[in-house]
Amino acid sequence: MNLEEDERLAHDIQLKGRLRKRNHLRYLSYFQVPRIDKFIFKKPLHILLLTNGMILLASAMLGPIYALFVDQVGGDLLDASLAGAAFSLAAGFTVLISGKITDRVKEQELILVFGYIIMGLGFLFYLLVSSMWTLLLAQIIIGFGEAIYVPAFDAVYSKHLDDDNIGSQWGAWESMNYFTAAAGAVVGGAIVTKFGFDPLFLIMGVLSVASGVYIYRLPRKVL
Repeated sequence: MNLEEDERLAHDIQLKGRLRKRNHLRYLSYFQVPRIDKFIFKKPLHILLLTNGMILLASAMLGPIYALFVDQVGGDLLDASLAGAAFSLAAGFTVLISGKITDRVKEQELILVFGYIIMGLGFLFYLLVSSMWTLLLAQIIIGFGEAIYVPAFDAVYSKHLDDDNIGSQWGAWESMNYFTAAAGAVVGGAIVTKFGFDPLFLIMGVLSVASGVYIYRLPRKVL
């Protein structure tokens, strides 16, 4: 009888130990470090982040010192505001059409290419700006380019997202957006301080056109 009680007691102790261990593991699971593979994205996402990062970097180079360029071509703060409005209006009207076209096109990455190249041409057009009218035209061209590529980028990027990592993969783009804004502000200011605006516009245009050409030369199955 004592032997049976001892065996039962030992069994109860083992059972309680297993339950306690299981509960500890369950609580620890809430504090697990995210797995590395969740931060390793597919190749298409790497390509999209890299090329779009070049576009964002190009735009960020001029942003903080844009008013100085407007002043250089004979404009004032109101003219800078009007130029910004011209960009936004051009983009606002165009993006509605671009979005519909993106939904109907099979190879959406080609729309992305077109938008990148248009933006690059707009940046290069800054080299010819000598008055407010030509500045407004440059802004409209850049607005068209951005409105053309944005819906296509969102569509292509979303197509390659993992269902379990949608938040983190969009977070990667948001993070890149902030980092390129910071880098562009510093680099753009440094270039203009040392060399002037023309080399800056040339670099901005080359970055944008190179991004479009790179995507265009990819095999269509990649994106």
